[in-house]
Amino acid sequence: MRPTHRENHLIDRIGWLRAAVLGANDGLVSTASLIVGVAASSAASGEILVAGTAGLVAGAMSMAAGEYVSVSSQSDTEQADLAREKRELEEDPAAEREELAGIYVARGLDRDLALRVADQLTAKDALGAHARDELGISEFTTARPIQAALTSAATFSAGAALPLLVAAVSPTSLVVYSVSSASLVFLAVLGALGAKVGGAAIPRATARVAFWGVAAMAVTAGIGHLVGKAI
Repeated sequence: MRPTHRENHLIDRIGWLRAAVLGANDGLVSTASLIVGVAASSAASGEILVAGTAGLVAGAMSMAAGEYVSVSSQSDTEQADLAREKRELEEDPAAEREELAGIYVARGLDRDLALRVADQLTAKDALGAHARDELGISEFTTARPIQAALTSAATFSAGAALPLLVAAVSPTSLVVYSVSSASLVFLAVLGALGAKVGGAAIPRATARVAFWGVAAMAVTAGIGHLVGKAI
């Protein structure tokens, strides 16, 4: 007897993985940029650490609130579409049958087979069939506001803690260089890890994350330096 064929797809990770990558990357880049910008203005060590800590806490709370609100909006839209679809199934099941069959015809089935498939799926779970094939809503991609908020807050804090720790152990005169260098390494690792978990190409993801992180820190350092001179 042949062993059962198993496939390990990664689409079920899309909800929390997006929030995790976004949170960690934002935490690392924004906090590193903040520290570099403040340090470039010739601020004292204590001021640098206070700014970095404030950035970590405020950023984590902002990420959690922002993710919850935005993903809740997505969830509200999904629920409204499902309610509308449920009502249409009750009011005009024949039209919904034709609509579902038309989707399968467009995907390559002949009309008779498409109608039979539509009938069988409708008999088992009419709303589920329309949610999946008409609206594109599935258990893997459905919005989960609390999961997104908690994931973003936790990963933002983890990402922000890295440059803050480097700043805490570095001499004040070297904070700009040490935080920038360490953050570049952290960004590369984050890009590679996110690509690995998501099954994407590691070199491209690593280069993308590192490039935009370095650009953000460079701009912030430049502005901080100019402001420091001005005041």
